[in-house]
Amino acid sequence: MNSFARLPPTRQATDNKTTGEAGARQQAREDRDALVRGVTSIDAMREAIRQHARALPALRAVPRLGRLDAAAFRELAAKGQPFLMTGVVGRWPICTLTRESLRERFGHVPVRARVGDYIGTAFAPDRAMQDMSMAEYLELAAQDHELPPYVGNLELRELNGMCHWPAYFDKMGPPRFWLGPERCVTPLHCDFDDNIFAQLLGTKRIFLAPPHHDEFLYPKEANAMLFGSPFDPEAPDFDKFPLARQANVIELIVEPGDMLYVPAGWYHQVRALTFSLSANRWARGVPLALRDDPSLRRAAAL
Repeated sequence: MNSFARLPPTRQATDNKTTGEAGARQQAREDRDALVRGVTSIDAMREAIRQHARALPALRAVPRLGRLDAAAFRELAAKGQPFLMTGVVGRWPICTLTRESLRERFGHVPVRARVGDYIGTAFAPDRAMQDMSMAEYLELAAQDHELPPYVGNLELRELNGMCHWPAYFDKMGPPRFWLGPERCVTPLHCDFDDNIFAQLLGTKRIFLAPPHHDEFLYPKEANAMLFGSPFDPEAPDFDKFPLARQANVIELIVEPGDMLYVPAGWYHQVRALTFSLSANRWARGVPLALRDDPSLRRAAAL
């Protein structure tokens, strides 16, 4: 068990604090989130993202572009719509990895896998997790499962040096890795940070919907920066979720070497079509679509 010492503890379902104390903790977290991003409040930022999206033309397909430098990326991202780039990721050393070389070179690395019904509990604080080594995970993932275990949203420092992230954002969170076999799923949700997503190995299907279409997607708040939706665009149940018929849901396939820009507030669902390794980084600042809105910016003195 010593090999797992670097993994943070899993969250427990038991919380005996009072509602008032929980509310105070939530507000303190939102205040920290706003400070990190340099905005007056997370509520104001979320609403500004939705309003900006309302003014955009409906997106019918995600544009596929070549490599962009930082200035060109920011200019295009300021429009507030997703796009896909080639020519950025494909030369990273990590793209040479295979399932076999992951086991050989990184089998000792501790990982934490989502197990059980991690779709139904995706945005709950007490979803089931299991700690193991990379080698143990790859063996487990190769077995027959109704829903395969999924290593998702995990920092893997051993892999960081094999990635060469472009400086598209002034400040970014650490790289997060997503590893799993065919049929692993991250259900529909939105993050209120700009996001660059790199497909490193294998193929994934991604569904996207604009921020203001949350009114059709029955969202539930997980925290101030994350909202989940029970609607599944791959198997739409319009009897249960009739408003979802009005959502503009776009489908695209990401291949090895692709980098996808997902603007803050855009809903997305991700499914592995093959054994897959991906990584992403979230910006930690004012979303680029709101860069020219001075009303959102926190005073420089703070």
